[in-house]
Amino acid sequence: MAHLRRSIMALIWGGVLLTGCASDQIDRAPFSASAPWTPNSQSSGQFTIPDSPRIGALAVSPVISESHEYTLPELIDMAQMNSPDTRIAWQQARQAALAVGMAEATFLPIITASVIGGYQKNHTPLQYGSDLDTTNSAVIPGVVLQWLVFDFGQRSALVDAAKNTSFAVNFSFNAMHQKLIFDVTRTYFLYGAARSRVEIAQASMRNSEEIRDAALSRRKNGLATTVEVAQSMQLVAQSKLNRVLALGAESDARQALLGAIGISPLTRLNIRIDENKRLPAIRNFPTETMINRALSRRPDILASYASLQAATSVIKGAESEYFPKVFLAGSVAGGHGRLDVEGLPSVGAQTSSSNIVLGVSVPLYDGGMRTARLQEVQSRAAAAEELFRKTQEIAVREIVTADNALRSALESNDAAHNLVSTARTTYDAALDAYQHGVGTVTVAKEAANSLLAAQQMHNDAYAGALIAAANLAFAMGEVMQSPFSGSVPGQG
Repeated sequence: MAHLRRSIMALIWGGVLLTGCASDQIDRAPFSASAPWTPNSQSSGQFTIPDSPRIGALAVSPVISESHEYTLPELIDMAQMNSPDTRIAWQQARQAALAVGMAEATFLPIITASVIGGYQKNHTPLQYGSDLDTTNSAVIPGVVLQWLVFDFGQRSALVDAAKNTSFAVNFSFNAMHQKLIFDVTRTYFLYGAARSRVEIAQASMRNSEEIRDAALSRRKNGLATTVEVAQSMQLVAQSKLNRVLALGAESDARQALLGAIGISPLTRLNIRIDENKRLPAIRNFPTETMINRALSRRPDILASYASLQAATSVIKGAESEYFPKVFLAGSVAGGHGRLDVEGLPSVGAQTSSSNIVLGVSVPLYDGGMRTARLQEVQSRAAAAEELFRKTQEIAVREIVTADNALRSALESNDAAHNLVSTARTTYDAALDAYQHGVGTVTVAKEAANSLLAAQQMHNDAYAGALIAAANLAFAMGEVMQSPFSGSVPGQG
């Protein structure tokens, strides 16, 4: 009894010590609502976090040649290799493919091996001051077979669902690449427009300096007033400000492009802007046949349809829960035991057994779980069907909207081109007239501002037309490695 009491007290004290450790972790939290938290116990009195060099290290950037000017296809290649979004989508596709293998593995039997061993020692006090000590040990290895032979198509339905889910994820992987291509293309054209704005601002500054020089020359000859010279100086100052703003916008557009590529904003990268891309001609509206063809190859539509097929397959699996299942089970086991009694010879024994069972499991009552499960998957399938229809409608709307946007952008570009031509003629005439003393600085200043505005409008309209063409290709599911081919997607 004394030995038993000591064992019980040891267990109680051990439990007390273990429970006492839980509340000690409160020290991991901040000391108060106003005190700063630091990873170590030493507080600096500030809410700054100590440096973590391992966390702050940037990812390794791709090898960039500073002497090479990268074209749009090269930038797209770089983005596809470095974008974390495409790597995440690739891993998700791999996971979905492995899920198919796991579902197919349910058709195979499960074989497990186990070994059970134990040792027991007993101490029994006897009368007259003597004790009895016995020890018993045993080792039992075994192999167990479990195999679901027939389940009325439940596993087949789950395999079909896994395959369709894998298709959906693979289509989404392609959709991610298409979106990446479009994003790089769009930011590339915006960056090109920003660079052109800088060139336009520099040219405008040179024009304003010509007007200033003419005003100073006329003033030197007594033909211009102080107000005219001041107006010309104001025009030069405004041109310099426009140039500074254009340079800032160019830097922002460059960072947006580097972000779309997925590389560090500190990367030194020379980019070649193709300023002679031929714009597409205005064609007829997309026909129903073109739209149907686009819907049949857009990856988001295909992914939505595959998800619908997966949800439909799950319904078949839920329906099979109402039917019996046939299973096969078997086991092979052996054992070796040994009993030692103090003062007596040891006793050992070996045993072995094997069995095989073929059984049928028939579900009778489960509190409505199967019915609820079936209704749930049917509801999910109905929602998947509605999502598929909604995705189709959104895609059609995107195609029509993108086509209208391209038409408007092309018409705007033509109008802006004509505006630049007339504004250039007006500016040249106004400057020439002022230089020869038959015009005013006000007219020359207005002509210079009008030319600047027209050039910027044409630059933006041209970039907008390029982006609209790429957007229509993206909406039609035709974004390729070279997304802009100079023709209206789906109509060339």
